[in-house]
Amino acid sequence: MSAEENFADVHKGEVVASIAYVNGRRDREVPIDEVGQHIGRYSSQNTDQLGGPSDGKSGGQSGGLSPGQPPGMLWIGLRNPTPELLARVTGELGACGKNQEEMLEPHRRPKIIDYGNMVLIVTITVEVEAERPVFGETQLLIGDGFLVTVRRGATAAHSPLRERLEASPDLLKRGSDYVASEVLDWLVDRYVAAAGKIESVVEGAEQKLLIRGAKDSDIRRLYRQRRDLLRIHTVVSPMAEICRRLARVEMSAVDEHARPYFGEVADRVLRVDELFNALRESLAFAFEASLMIGQAAQNDTTRKLASWAAILAVPTAIAGIYGMNFEFMPELKSPLGYPITLGVIASICSVLYWRFRKSGWL
Repeated sequence: MSAEENFADVHKGEVVASIAYVNGRRDREVPIDEVGQHIGRYSSQNTDQLGGPSDGKSGGQSGGLSPGQPPGMLWIGLRNPTPELLARVTGELGACGKNQEEMLEPHRRPKIIDYGNMVLIVTITVEVEAERPVFGETQLLIGDGFLVTVRRGATAAHSPLRERLEASPDLLKRGSDYVASEVLDWLVDRYVAAAGKIESVVEGAEQKLLIRGAKDSDIRRLYRQRRDLLRIHTVVSPMAEICRRLARVEMSAVDEHARPYFGEVADRVLRVDELFNALRESLAFAFEASLMIGQAAQNDTTRKLASWAAILAVPTAIAGIYGMNFEFMPELKSPLGYPITLGVIASICSVLYWRFRKSGWL
């Protein structure tokens, strides 16, 4: 077995797809060791050297192809690649050393870097498992006739998107920059799905807080949920600015005809970010409402206890006075003294109970 075959077998599970598309249709699977040769075949620089006309479009499209040559694109998908595999692929594509180092480093926030002949986009994915968000990383390397997607920790595969684009060759042949906008739009769909799951969790928390009030465990869970939503906001909100930059700033790897698609993705990111902020505000309002309900319940209990204390103070005071054993006391030697005293106590307590009941304290 040769070294190339051994390398391919070792990293077989990390290469999800390496497919060449010609005129928007699947042509063949390209081995990793042949990536550089395939890219050179469809590169606009290579075509210019051959004397082919150029219509002024950038590398994301296929404007530099020779007459009669159909537009081609290579889409490479990697999942949790080793540094050796990633360095091999980026090296075959002609990426600079800083580009390779940037793709090897883990990221906690989205970013975009223009290397002139390539554009690197780093996105953070959000999935919801067991009512908690799980964050991953997806990198997109857009170049002249190729697109590389690198997934780390992201559970959702790009296979459904690839199948949808393959079913529409007219969309797929627009170039790697358009496909990159579709990948970003698909990631926004995952944000929307995560928001739907978190929304059900927030609704459950609101019901618990409003029905039974805030307990210690509920407060800790509420803080954790608000913290999770804040973390989601920090990874989603920068995506809008990144897509805006792709839509407005001139880049060699992004054609001007593909920029409006990134603008639409930016609008969707803003709406999703507003949804996550609304969920965070809903938790805050639910917590405030539960505190108000708890305070109202405490005030109601305090009023009841004060009312009963006032009522019970009457017999306590009278019994205390008659229990001092003085010789000369009102009605002490009268046969009707005891019933009269009990009647006075009952009358005063009844009047107090009626007044407190009328005022809503009881």
